[in-house]
Amino acid sequence: MGIFHIRLKGVGRAVWAVSAIVLLGGSGSLSAQDEKSGGGHVSGNLQSNANFFMRDSLIGAANTPQYDRQLYGGEAWLNLNYSNRGFDFGLRLDVFNNSNLLNPTDSYSGEGIGNWFVRKQVDKLGIQAGYIYDQIGSGAIFRAYEERPQLLDNALVGLRLSYDIDPNWQVRAFTGRQKQQFGMYRSVIRGLAVDGFISPRRAKGEWSMAPGFGAVGRTLDDLSMNNLVATLNTYPSQYAFVPKYNAFAFSAYNTLSVGNLSWYLEGAYKTRESMNDPFATTAANGDTVTGDRFVNKPGTLFYTSLSYAVDRLGITVEAKRTDHFTFRTRPQEQLNRGMINFLPPMARVNTYRLNSRYNAATQEIGEMAFQMDFRYGIGKAWKFNVNGANITKLNGDLLYRELFLEVQRKFGLKGNLIAGIQRQEYNQAVYEFKPGVPLLQTWAPFLEWQYSISKRYSYRFEMQYMRTGMDEQAKARQDYGDWLFGAVEFSLAPRWTFSLSDMFNVGPGRNSPVDATGKKRLLHYPRADVFYAVGPNNFSLSFVKQVEGVVCTGGICRLEPAFSGIKFSVTSSF
Repeated sequence: MGIFHIRLKGVGRAVWAVSAIVLLGGSGSLSAQDEKSGGGHVSGNLQSNANFFMRDSLIGAANTPQYDRQLYGGEAWLNLNYSNRGFDFGLRLDVFNNSNLLNPTDSYSGEGIGNWFVRKQVDKLGIQAGYIYDQIGSGAIFRAYEERPQLLDNALVGLRLSYDIDPNWQVRAFTGRQKQQFGMYRSVIRGLAVDGFISPRRAKGEWSMAPGFGAVGRTLDDLSMNNLVATLNTYPSQYAFVPKYNAFAFSAYNTLSVGNLSWYLEGAYKTRESMNDPFATTAANGDTVTGDRFVNKPGTLFYTSLSYAVDRLGITVEAKRTDHFTFRTRPQEQLNRGMINFLPPMARVNTYRLNSRYNAATQEIGEMAFQMDFRYGIGKAWKFNVNGANITKLNGDLLYRELFLEVQRKFGLKGNLIAGIQRQEYNQAVYEFKPGVPLLQTWAPFLEWQYSISKRYSYRFEMQYMRTGMDEQAKARQDYGDWLFGAVEFSLAPRWTFSLSDMFNVGPGRNSPVDATGKKRLLHYPRADVFYAVGPNNFSLSFVKQVEGVVCTGGICRLEPAFSGIKFSVTSSF
């Protein structure tokens, strides 16, 4: 397959790096042995995706390099980990061939070492050099992480030291630059975190606290600063300002646990700095324009989560206030690129196809968000889940509101029925940068039935419907209109799973495609999947037609265009 057509130069570097890891670790065997005897241990995993693009201009799957001429795109990640004599080594080879993960409307190709690290614990001192993944608190001021479905890899390339003051307290310090594909951003990032644990005992119970404090600094490189100054010089005088090289962020956090109650609280502050506001208003020559503009603002964040769990009852309440808390390796980066921090999402992570069609991406410039989740079980047969979320701008304008109700009923050991309904209000103008469209409103009931015929054979049936509100201006349903989704899945344990589904646009909407006569088209978006698992190896082959929409992974969301084609993937661990 084309995904493995790697230039010799890239392979040579990978072989050299693997050899260096083995040599540095000593003359250990490549099999799993007891490290006390001087042997080493090698483990790893592979993830590989291949996409074959089939043009379908009617659904919008067109006008990208893959559909127009390349026809193929893929990605692969090969991880190797080696441990010996107290040392841990890691190496990852990344391959991208005509990939659309970096930019869904463009093509990216490249291959090379995507990750390497060396780690050693010396008494109470922990040392790690290379590519570092870590976070402070909830990640509000610093989170180095990876989300492959969106080709996000915000690793910090540098050095991290940790010191265990005692079994309950640790200090961490790090410095480096953020990864950018196979290179690095120029800005320098450094940080410090102190984490502890306190657990005194009382006669009638037990409580504990896990306090922490963090600080992160970022220094802009000269090239980014010069570009920023050049842009600011084009602004009207009332919007111009003098940018700073350095920005600092601080956070204090604590988790208090008392019996079945857990309370997390975090507050963060970021010093005044240049940041991009995609919804800034600019007045010039008598006109007011809304769009990207750099502003000079400090940032604040408040986040808290209170949860209670006992027997079959679980309750979680969350609140978050964000005010200009965007923190990036350089202010020119937008959307999901160059993020130093991570702001926790405040809406339910939905899994059903229609329920997850509209997602509330975190608004760094400003939002006030609340979420409540209630779960209760009656006996072994009944489970209930109620979830509600409300997100507004700081001025009170509604961004997102959701009410979700789900009931689950088990029938012995073989049958399981899930039914529910979702109500959404979604600000499409903000989340999808579509100015002028009204607040999107949806109702989405759903039903799922699972049944085990035997230990080997089982099937699953799924049905969903989405009703959208009326767009009075367009005299049509909102967005793409109403939807009906159905899926059936059959499993032959432990190896085979077959799935068929269709998402049908049963009621045309404002954005539904039209034919040559101008009539709205009601389109099908079918999908067929075959999954095969044998030992640690998993294979999947899918035919997919997918509508345009917001896709979220790990709380990170982005707008993706429609897809039409075949997907093939292989995952393996060893």
